[in-house]
Amino acid sequence: MSVQDDVDDVGEFAALLRTLKERTDRSYGSLARRLAMNTSTLHRYCAGEAVPLDFAPVERFAALCGASAEERLELHRRWLLAVAARQRPRPASAAGTADTNTDTDADTATVDGPVDIPAEADPLPGRPWYRRRRLTVGLAAACAVFAALGSLAALPDGRRASAGDRPGTAAAAPSGTAKTEAPDGKSPSPTSSGATPAPRRSSPSATPKRLEPSPSSSARTTPPTGGTASAPPLTWSADSQAWKLGCGHDYVVAAPPEQVPPPPVPQDAGVWAASQNAVHGGETLVRLSVQGRTDTAVVLEALRVRVVGRSAPAPGNAYAMDQGCGGSITPRSFDVNLDKDRPIARAVAGSDAGTPIPAVRMPYRVSARDPEVLLVNARTQGCDCRWYLELDWSSQGRTGTVRIDDAGRPFRTSGIKGLPRYTYDTSARQWVPYS
Repeated sequence: MSVQDDVDDVGEFAALLRTLKERTDRSYGSLARRLAMNTSTLHRYCAGEAVPLDFAPVERFAALCGASAEERLELHRRWLLAVAARQRPRPASAAGTADTNTDTDADTATVDGPVDIPAEADPLPGRPWYRRRRLTVGLAAACAVFAALGSLAALPDGRRASAGDRPGTAAAAPSGTAKTEAPDGKSPSPTSSGATPAPRRSSPSATPKRLEPSPSSSARTTPPTGGTASAPPLTWSADSQAWKLGCGHDYVVAAPPEQVPPPPVPQDAGVWAASQNAVHGGETLVRLSVQGRTDTAVVLEALRVRVVGRSAPAPGNAYAMDQGCGGSITPRSFDVNLDKDRPIARAVAGSDAGTPIPAVRMPYRVSARDPEVLLVNARTQGCDCRWYLELDWSSQGRTGTVRIDDAGRPFRTSGIKGLPRYTYDTSARQWVPYS
């Protein structure tokens, strides 16, 4: 089988991976986290630069992308051909190159002499662009080395260059003598073989700069007393006015229906709730967006719930914002039961356009280019609860915790069991009892 056939087998396998990936509208980083692999590794698989030696990650990738049974069968067939192509011994090409039989795309080139390559020439027309570029760069570097050696082989007057003719280099000393190089580049007089050269004192400018030690794994964001706290390597924003599936939510308002204005659109929920002194009824959905400040990865280790106050449910009426709606559950969801003595944020499964998304527990990884959106659904039946979240993170040996709250105040959720509940009748333009 020719080299071109091997390249085609790997390319067809990578092309099918890219086709499945493009269905999801997710980034490589987002898919890699769900597959528990490195982002660059997944990108190399989809680019045809590497082939996994195990089909298990490919199978998980296909399931996450919603591949059909026929597509999974075809993906397995192409994977077998790609693995066989990568592991097949390769004959040396005319340019002196050979592919390794591993899952990487490393190429080696051997050049026996200067080679002139036309500007538009293609060393191996059948090879992918990324292999042709590496080979061209390698040959160009070899030509430069040979040209440099040729220029040193003869001087303008026909003499062969000696080590002493090159500035900053000491010439070879005769037998029995040792010659050292002075700091200013001049060659001192030779010494006898039995004498020890005087030690050379380093100039202040030659003293290497002392590097500060990297922070230990136990370093915390909070410094010792009197120190200055360094900013955490991540940023976050929290929206506590999210509605279930974008259209369903209840508020508790201590006012009769005739004094309550019509329900707002979801994007105006915060203004409407503030004007009515409304409290979240039954549940609070917090949409938490987290990302790093730089491209350096930040690991989100854990998400905790802290209840700071409990009392009897708030009095008033429950007003439903929805007229009935449906949709897909957002992935990366967490469920919190505030009625528990020690509530925890529990990862729950979701779906994406009908495709099941398994519950993925922490840790997660974020950066400036790869943010994460978490949806926390805190619910209660029997209390007026005030609570906030704590998010533990780690990055490059540093660890810390950030508090997630409602603009400096705890989130507030009150049960609606037993309260009169109303929905808005758009035809009559008034609140009516919820049926």
